[in-house]
Amino acid sequence: MRFDVLVLGGGIVGTALALDLALRGKSVAIVERGAPGGETSFGNAGLIQSEAMMPYAFPRDPLLLLQYALNLKPEAHYHPKDVFKVAPFLWRYFRASNREGQLRTAAANFPLFSACLAEHERLATAAGVQAMLRPGGWIKAYRDGKHMDEDVRQTAIDVGPFGVKYDVLDRAALQAREPSLSDVVVGGIHWTTPFSLNDPEALTLAYAKAFEALGGKVIHGDAMSLAEERDGWSVKTGEGLVSAPDCVVALGPWAPDLLRPMGYTVPMGVKRGYHVHMRPKGNATLNVPVLDADVGYMMVPMARGIRLTSGAEFADRDSPQTPVQIDMIEPYAREMMPLEGRVEARPWMGSRPCMPDMLCVVGKAPKHKGLWLNFGHAHHGLTLAGSCARLLGEMITGEKPYADPAPYSLVRFN
Repeated sequence: MRFDVLVLGGGIVGTALALDLALRGKSVAIVERGAPGGETSFGNAGLIQSEAMMPYAFPRDPLLLLQYALNLKPEAHYHPKDVFKVAPFLWRYFRASNREGQLRTAAANFPLFSACLAEHERLATAAGVQAMLRPGGWIKAYRDGKHMDEDVRQTAIDVGPFGVKYDVLDRAALQAREPSLSDVVVGGIHWTTPFSLNDPEALTLAYAKAFEALGGKVIHGDAMSLAEERDGWSVKTGEGLVSAPDCVVALGPWAPDLLRPMGYTVPMGVKRGYHVHMRPKGNATLNVPVLDADVGYMMVPMARGIRLTSGAEFADRDSPQTPVQIDMIEPYAREMMPLEGRVEARPWMGSRPCMPDMLCVVGKAPKHKGLWLNFGHAHHGLTLAGSCARLLGEMITGEKPYADPAPYSLVRFN
């Protein structure tokens, strides 16, 4: 089968791009080893974060680093046996997290994050599921008043120049917006413009269904069988060989596996994350996602219950699961709002693909004609799926990109 474009990877990033290209009139095949949205895209906090252009920085506080080193804090965990595997990424991440690096990444992120709500609205409208995009934003809640005061001051410095809207709430105002939160909270920051979802997987599946309705194909196949041909690219699938003049690598944390033998150095690390759903007790409700800023986890109202999402786990991508962070945060979550037992017997785990500068890779592969890259979105794969789909869609079809793609090129690591 011959197509205009092959998209390798059916997560939210690859599926959104495939839908965008189909809307532009291209014939496209998604090559996916499982079902769309079944890997990392399945387990996020369901946020489309228009405010999040400032990257998550590697911490520099010596006491905090010592606590992390001893695995005492629930927001971060690591596997001692994997230290030497993850150390090169962590060192580059640390170096890129100085103030100059943060500001450089934030400036590069600004066009993508500014467009993220509108681009998801465009794709969701095309898929007939705009109602899935839940307005109301999310809340960063604090237990410690001093921590909150410091964060409020830093927030004004970080996002004030970008015109980001937010409300600062005292305890009464926070509990007025979220009546089920306990008095353990002292206040919060309400980011008012982002969207949230009650089922992230459902949005990916809806985009995939709309893509297929436009003539696109979702084909089970092995992306690692990618081969360069005289007239483009081919991949072996369960339906035979598929080929196209253009091919997009949207494989998230598996992208380096494909690109390394092709001569590309991709200094990617993974931040593994876990989630579990809890049943709310009695009439307890949560209207928007809430981050417990002093502990380091998020509570999200989802179709299956209140989803507790862990902080980051630094380990080899394929190391055995160790959901100890979920066990650590559950007592804090029960303290924050009334919760009963877990819905699942075992927490889910996924791997966030992170570049050391916390900036995604989008654009042309520098060494091969017709090969395109779209990965490394870190914590923001869902957030940036639509805006990166538009950017790369415009580049592939030869239109003028709405944003300068240069900052997202892989060549920045050479």
